[in-house]
Amino acid sequence: MGNFFYRYFEFERHGTSFRKEIVAGVTTFLTMSYIIIVNPKILEAAGIPFEASMVATILTAAFGTFLMGFYAKRPFAIAPYMGENAFVAYTVVIVLGYTWQMALAAIFISGVLFVLLTALKLRRWLVESVPEGLRYSFSVGIGLFMTFIGLNSTGIVTLGVPDAPVKIGDVTTAPVLIAICGFLIIVILMIRRIPGAILIGILTTTVLAFIFDVAAVPEKWMSAPPSLEATLFQLDLTNALSVGFAAVILTIFIMVFVDTMGTLIGVSSRAGFLDEQGNLPEIEKPMMADALATTFASLVGTTTAGAYIESAAGVEAGGRSGFTAVVVGLLFLVALFFAPFLTVVPPEAYGPALIVVGFFMLEPIKKIKLDDPTELFPALAVIILMSFTYNIGVGITAGFVLYPLFKLAAGRQREVSSGLWVLGLLSLLFFIFYPYS
Repeated sequence: MGNFFYRYFEFERHGTSFRKEIVAGVTTFLTMSYIIIVNPKILEAAGIPFEASMVATILTAAFGTFLMGFYAKRPFAIAPYMGENAFVAYTVVIVLGYTWQMALAAIFISGVLFVLLTALKLRRWLVESVPEGLRYSFSVGIGLFMTFIGLNSTGIVTLGVPDAPVKIGDVTTAPVLIAICGFLIIVILMIRRIPGAILIGILTTTVLAFIFDVAAVPEKWMSAPPSLEATLFQLDLTNALSVGFAAVILTIFIMVFVDTMGTLIGVSSRAGFLDEQGNLPEIEKPMMADALATTFASLVGTTTAGAYIESAAGVEAGGRSGFTAVVVGLLFLVALFFAPFLTVVPPEAYGPALIVVGFFMLEPIKKIKLDDPTELFPALAVIILMSFTYNIGVGITAGFVLYPLFKLAAGRQREVSSGLWVLGLLSLLFFIFYPYS
């Protein structure tokens, strides 16, 4: 069996090993395991039963990540997206008044469209229409976004007052001090070239959090998986096909499209997977994995799914093949029974890992043409808006609108591909119909 995996995942070609892939898989899982609790907690606000939603979250992550590993053979993990879940819960259901069953139907329709577009290779055509400068900005923007998430989740940076939206946290408190220690541990281990530095840092910081009562040791280590009956096949397709609901479907569709594209290209850039033209070879395979995962998610009772930016932590730990994703998928299945134990990793432990990985993802900024305003400003819009709006999709769509606009203003519209004009138009529709309230 070991020889089969070695050959199937082409360990030799990727310069990797079972130990590296396992460490990378565990690292990715620990940095994203919060989704097991956070996603159903957010969706609970929309009336989706928490326990069933938690099982749906785990099953979707396992299903999509196994597809990514075995079919696409990439070290990327898939799980329900943050951002889209909040959009569904707070905007679609609470503000606009639609049912969560209709929201699941919108996700199902988006997933089916993604499957068809991927099979017809239209998604690949659109992605490869994106110019190099914007592609590099995806990696930089996601890196800055990850860093900001890490800083905020650890309390190193907190929400401020109206005249100062963010401010430094209280660095004298135990949680923040432990997070800072976690950051220092990871960086020092990296400087010393210790294998598995990120994973060691996460586990060490978790232990420190237990010792200083920042995180509670779980009362029990195992539990039987709850029933999925409350959310399984509950989507309401009949009412979701109404004209008034079309704007919701369009918004979800564009958000998932750009989030997945940005994550795949951004993390692939860091992993060295992109070719000389900045394209990801066989990108339709990971795209098909996330399309099928989104469709599956709507059927079991959770929101849109796709490649996770936390996959960059596993890539940084040495993950290069699909076996990394297989390890992550297995750990998600284990989480069905060990959720009380696996969800105790506090933000003070995984937050520093996000900060460190985010720093590393800033490197491609030097490849952006900073002396060309038509390239610089769209790229900066992507980078800045990802973090300042706390939404990857908003940043990317802004870049898609501004790039052709500035090229047109400079009389250089020939530099804009036909696919990018399509993406620009879709992005403009996104901003027009986005339910800002």
